[in-house]
Amino acid sequence: MSRHRHFLASAGGALLFVLSCLVALAFVASLFARLNSYPRYSYASSNPNSTGCNLDGEGSWSVGVFYGDSPLSLKPIESWNIWRNSSTACPVANPVFTCASTSDAGSPSNFIADPFLYIDGSSLYLFFETKNSITMQGDIGVAKSSDNGSTWEHLGIILDEEWHLSYPFVFNYRGQIYLMPEGSKKGDLRLYRAVDFPLKWILEKVILDRPLIDTFMVNYQGMYWLFGSDWRGSGVIKNGQLEIWYSSSPFGPWKPHGRNPIHNMDKSLGARNAGRPFVYNGSLYRPGQDCGETYGRRVRLFEILSLTVDEYREIEVPLGIEEPKKGRNAWNGARYHQLDAQQLPSGEWIAVMDGDRVPSGENLRRLIIGYSLIAAAVALVVLAGAVLCVLKCLLRRGSSLPQSGTPDDGLAAATKALPLLSCILVGLLGLLKKLSWSSKSKVGVRACVGRLVLGVALLSAVVIVCTGVYYLRRGNGVEEAYPWKGQYSQFTLLTMASDAYPRNLRKLVKHYSRCPSVGEIVIVWNKGQPPPAGDFHHSAVPIRIRVEAQNSLNNRFKADPLIKNRGVLQLEFGAMVGCNDLERGFKVWRQYPDRIVGFFPGLADGNPLTIQDEKLARTRSGYNMILAGAAFVDGQLASGRYWSEEAISGRKIVDRFSDCEDILMNFLFANMSSSSTAEFVRPAEAMDPWELSGSPVGRGRGMARASPARMNCLIEFSKTYGSRLAGRKSEFGRREDGWDV
Repeated sequence: MSRHRHFLASAGGALLFVLSCLVALAFVASLFARLNSYPRYSYASSNPNSTGCNLDGEGSWSVGVFYGDSPLSLKPIESWNIWRNSSTACPVANPVFTCASTSDAGSPSNFIADPFLYIDGSSLYLFFETKNSITMQGDIGVAKSSDNGSTWEHLGIILDEEWHLSYPFVFNYRGQIYLMPEGSKKGDLRLYRAVDFPLKWILEKVILDRPLIDTFMVNYQGMYWLFGSDWRGSGVIKNGQLEIWYSSSPFGPWKPHGRNPIHNMDKSLGARNAGRPFVYNGSLYRPGQDCGETYGRRVRLFEILSLTVDEYREIEVPLGIEEPKKGRNAWNGARYHQLDAQQLPSGEWIAVMDGDRVPSGENLRRLIIGYSLIAAAVALVVLAGAVLCVLKCLLRRGSSLPQSGTPDDGLAAATKALPLLSCILVGLLGLLKKLSWSSKSKVGVRACVGRLVLGVALLSAVVIVCTGVYYLRRGNGVEEAYPWKGQYSQFTLLTMASDAYPRNLRKLVKHYSRCPSVGEIVIVWNKGQPPPAGDFHHSAVPIRIRVEAQNSLNNRFKADPLIKNRGVLQLEFGAMVGCNDLERGFKVWRQYPDRIVGFFPGLADGNPLTIQDEKLARTRSGYNMILAGAAFVDGQLASGRYWSEEAISGRKIVDRFSDCEDILMNFLFANMSSSSTAEFVRPAEAMDPWELSGSPVGRGRGMARASPARMNCLIEFSKTYGSRLAGRKSEFGRREDGWDV
């Protein structure tokens, strides 16, 4: 009976231990989720009541625009320096059309894919597949652009059938506009005609009684040709099969090509269609999908050498579009699977292409991993409770382990009901018995070892559950840009360096070049021999080193006509800020382009003026300066003010103290504005440059270290420029998004 009492008492304590640990794990997981809350989807609608832009197992597809002198040398829109000041998109960057574009207009969508263009004079129409967030079915939508594709207005959903629709191939035939979407779930290929373009369409004809997939039509050498895939039948390779049909009219009758199927090969080789064919310099080209690594991994391009009723030959040629270098941080970094290139009336070529940040099934994979890790953490806690039960039982008995090789009656009775627990407990008993510890001399050691094992198990459970929450909360697991007024843009990162710190510089370049909105990096080389360009081969964006003749901090704000972007991130050498924080800061700057937006706030007040760090500024409920570290400015506006006649005396002070150019810029902005000129964004993760480098390159300018030189600068600046800066205080926590709390 005593053995039974020992076991029941131990089991009760272990159960209480397990329940307490599970409650603690739930608290830790909740706290971790709140402290590490990432945007689940940066394409999310600006309307908080929108039901669109949800995570979807099929992806987060969006559409980008490309231009070029030929369809074989296309570059993304951000390469063409197209500015839209109304949205501070300077330049406009891809993607130009996302699920938010339709969701904000009242058509909730999870993603936008399969783009096709229709050009009507100066107007461009974009036809696309949109996955309805409510029905989870593909519909066909249309948008319009009147500025060559840099901005788009969603017009509406034009086709919503009872079955899934995609691949809206649109074309003109004898003055009528037709639409041939994929509707393979219906089992046929249908042709629709516009009766009120572009919003109203009627079914014209079922042109082929076959469920062709991703079908296009082309008029070539006096015949009409249908290219599509039919995956029915045995031996057909999904995403690797292609058929051709021909007719003298778009309405048929259609006859099969003499060599059908044209392709039935590995899915990575581009058999499945990937957009509209085009003719260039007399040659016909067909885009095809590479589905090898994942569905829609990339677009391949094929030049058709021969197309007759009984012969077909094609060879692969370079696509001419540069592969994304930022990996998943690029809007099309994981895959891009459809291209429509057409010639504008001006002779320039334009193309639309869809792209995705994550491979097919990524969100499901992350859900499985996340919940599996949480389940593993729970199982580990339960196992720890079982170990605790065994140890307590042994300690209560105060005797050595059974020598017969079998567990006692109390344990045996309990484990008969739980075979898995029986195996675990018997194994533990056998292991402990082999250690041959005596009951009296080793009880203390046994207890210490038990506590150590339990501690390690619980710590492991905490790490595992936090990792699981990370997978669940991180959305698609990538760093994404934030749109402003429906548009994306890019900024220039500018930092100052010298020959003393090349290793840290390479680390800085590698980190920041992969942030989504960084378009270029400019390094102002103030001293010594600059490194060769090859030292930065790992950069995902163009690098330019601007060598200065004079070693001066004033060079930071020197006018530079070669800078491509309006927004410039002035980065203190060595400061490390996370990409997500930079993207949030960039969005805030786009909202307030006439302000200094940054991550290191301070407060200049008192008589005479003194600098207060962020901690003290919070006790006084505000800040009026954004100082060294990382700050966004309008590059042209900042250089114009900094190099104005008014700033001559201030620049001399900067040269005298070899410091304070950031303080001077705050004074200049405050004196030329009637409102607040500083905007703070609290970073989730940031490293002060002085703390990171531990060297004079940071000049000790962290807000907690107001050096004598900087205090002297402040006094002299206030004598020269007055104390208007002190009256420009902004409160913490003003923003609705909570980014300045």
